[in-house]
Amino acid sequence: MPPSTQTPQNQAQRGTGRGIGIRTAAGANERSHGQLHVYDGEGKGKSQAALGVVLRTIGLGICEQKQTRVLLLRFLKGPGRSYDEDAAIEALQQGFPHLIDQVRTGRGDYFSADQVTRIDIQEAQRGWTIAKGALASDLYSVVVLDELNPVLDLGLLDLEEVVRTLAAKPPGMEVIVTGRGAPRPLVQIADLHSEMRAHRRQDRLTDLELADADLASAGLDGIEVYTGEGKGKSTSALGKALQAIGRGISQDKSHRVLILQWLKGGKGYTEDAAIAALRESYPHLVDHLRSGRDAIVWRGQQQPIDYVEAERAWEIARAAISSGLYKTVILDEINPTVDLELLPVEPIVQTLLRKPAETEVILTGRCKHPPAYFDLASVHSEMVCHKHYAERGVDLKRGVDY
Repeated sequence: MPPSTQTPQNQAQRGTGRGIGIRTAAGANERSHGQLHVYDGEGKGKSQAALGVVLRTIGLGICEQKQTRVLLLRFLKGPGRSYDEDAAIEALQQGFPHLIDQVRTGRGDYFSADQVTRIDIQEAQRGWTIAKGALASDLYSVVVLDELNPVLDLGLLDLEEVVRTLAAKPPGMEVIVTGRGAPRPLVQIADLHSEMRAHRRQDRLTDLELADADLASAGLDGIEVYTGEGKGKSTSALGKALQAIGRGISQDKSHRVLILQWLKGGKGYTEDAAIAALRESYPHLVDHLRSGRDAIVWRGQQQPIDYVEAERAWEIARAAISSGLYKTVILDEINPTVDLELLPVEPIVQTLLRKPAETEVILTGRCKHPPAYFDLASVHSEMVCHKHYAERGVDLKRGVDY
């Protein structure tokens, strides 16, 4: 979001601009109109980001005692296959059974445009008919149209009708469209377009000067990085937390989650409401710790307390990762913390290399200089911002934007 003034103090109240730092929600204006979000790209995190927004919205609704209802409409995800987000949705439905509706359509296998059958068209139309009813009813606060983009790309629905219907959605409703290859007419009417761009892992063993190559390759699976200027990093991490909890439910095991947040020492972040909602439904499975000052940390203006707070959270993270107690450890905004040189890179690299095989570590946040541990990740998605309603002066909305 472009800063409206030039002073760091005022920017801390209004936004971060393009610099390194985390925006605080305190004092922000709230927009009254819902927006159309489009998440596409080859990288991982699209459906996760949508589920993260769902969790944020539910958490805010619970905290403010508002009626909040969500529809998850999943195209091309029929029976016969399991998907990464299945466990996350199971956690949502079990934790908040009266707030979540889910509909799945399509067949369970991949197919190309020349393999489309009459059943595929009918299933897509069935899902779209439900979507139109949901949009017209104004019953839902959030409608997620998961994998609608490839449905349109395959020609299973009339693109002009879909665009026309979405453009006329109720003003207070958030609509989130996901999937690879968003068509241009849909992007044109979207208020937000964030591309998840996949980065392939490269062999950096020489650069890292690691003596034990076997050790270096042993712990790579289960390390995921979400970075970039676009929207979807922390929300994807919240989706991963849901996925871990849901996986534990389906396997009748305790899948504990630790969420550690750097540079977020203030109040008013809506992740707090989302995490509080998780902890209310799963009190024995979710631990949460924030660190940092209630202010933007600017490069060249770091204070001693910034180093102390960053190191305090890292010591907890290091012990938690090494212990194997948690199945998922989310290191939210650790990337800009390293970029600001509040933490050294090498201890993070060594901890990730030696993590237990069953422990997933999620590292989020934008940064100008990618640290060495990016090359250890089995998943590295860069969120590229192509369009954001904040750039048009639209006020941000609690529960979705911050």
